[in-house]
Amino acid sequence: MRARWIVVLLLLLAGCTGGGDTDDGRITLRFQSLAWQEESVAVNKELVEEWNASHPDVKVEYVQGSWDSVHDQLLTSFEGGEAPDIVHDASDDLADFAYGGHLADLTDLLPERLKSDIPQQSWQTTTFGDGIYGVPFLQEPRVLIANATWLRESGVRIPTPERPWTWPEFRRITEELSGEGKYGVAWPLKEPVSATLNLSLSAGGQLFHRDADGKAEVRFEAADEVVPKTIHDQVNSDGSASGSTLGSGGSDTLPGFFGGRYAMVPLGFSYRQQIVQQAPEGFDWQVLPAPAGADGLIQGVSPQTLSIAEDSPYKKEAAAFIDFLLQPENMVRLALGDWMLPTGTEALKDPALRTAEYDWATGTALAAHLRSAPAQSVRGYPEWKDKVATPALQEYYSGAIGLDELRERLEEDGNLVLARYQR
Repeated sequence: MRARWIVVLLLLLAGCTGGGDTDDGRITLRFQSLAWQEESVAVNKELVEEWNASHPDVKVEYVQGSWDSVHDQLLTSFEGGEAPDIVHDASDDLADFAYGGHLADLTDLLPERLKSDIPQQSWQTTTFGDGIYGVPFLQEPRVLIANATWLRESGVRIPTPERPWTWPEFRRITEELSGEGKYGVAWPLKEPVSATLNLSLSAGGQLFHRDADGKAEVRFEAADEVVPKTIHDQVNSDGSASGSTLGSGGSDTLPGFFGGRYAMVPLGFSYRQQIVQQAPEGFDWQVLPAPAGADGLIQGVSPQTLSIAEDSPYKKEAAAFIDFLLQPENMVRLALGDWMLPTGTEALKDPALRTAEYDWATGTALAAHLRSAPAQSVRGYPEWKDKVATPALQEYYSGAIGLDELRERLEEDGNLVLARYQR
């Protein structure tokens, strides 16, 4: 009986870490990837194979994850001691995991090459307290995907990164493009919080403010009103934005865009891949910068990240794999596979990311304007977003509530939620 219990105990201990040792002494690391586009999955698997071929003592096992369930799945695996060694996620999902002790501090694990290659504004997205809990490696600006023929024939001024539209100009132009059942813009706002907060940085909006003790407080001030009021008025006053798309995801708007119902759709830069795959033959489209406010083209971003589980016994080996994965030439391959931008300065110089084809150059020109998303390090943000901000913004954009009620709900209800996480 005693022998049986020893065997059971050993099996339980073995299951408490993501990787392990094989019978021949070879270390195995589990890498959970959230790549989902065919090109991206292929590149990630190719890089894992290349690592394994050149590192006989450390094998990496590719594990497929999903963006749809990653937060709950990781929380369960962390608490159950079964987390993968290397975790692919997004920076705005890391705060609770970092403060909860589930992720390793990478400050002393990462090579200087990688630290210096990625700009400080990107590292800010994964820095919590005094530690670094993820490597930001892919990012995408929000842009306007436009029907190039429609805009050209309308005679409106075409914006560039050097001379973008202002928010008032954008509103005026969308109204000018609308009429007879057609709209200047379609806002896909099924998930309205991230788009609203990140674009609001251009107008100087912050929403989250910290006191002397570092506690976060929601304050919906004049600069925070610019973007949501623009969207609200386009839908409810100007008739220049379709109200039917407010509950839609980005992909849901593409048939109407291709069919000539919407002149523009604000989307993430990576949506270009779907447009290339789905657009009718001869459909002429182009990428435009998002409108600029008082602070220019600045917008918030939550990069994709690679972290190491605190429970992993092979943190140095996991860090070495991350360093391999994010060598400049490999970062370019990952960026091209995901149709996104790399954070690394060397990778961003690659000619493949600066071509006019598919407007890569337009996106690359926006990279220097990307900043840490406003809610990046706020504990309790996921609950605030789901229970307070999402329903409040959805009701405001549909016209069900006014600006004053939106402010009251974001501030009063929101601060009650945040207070529970900051005691």
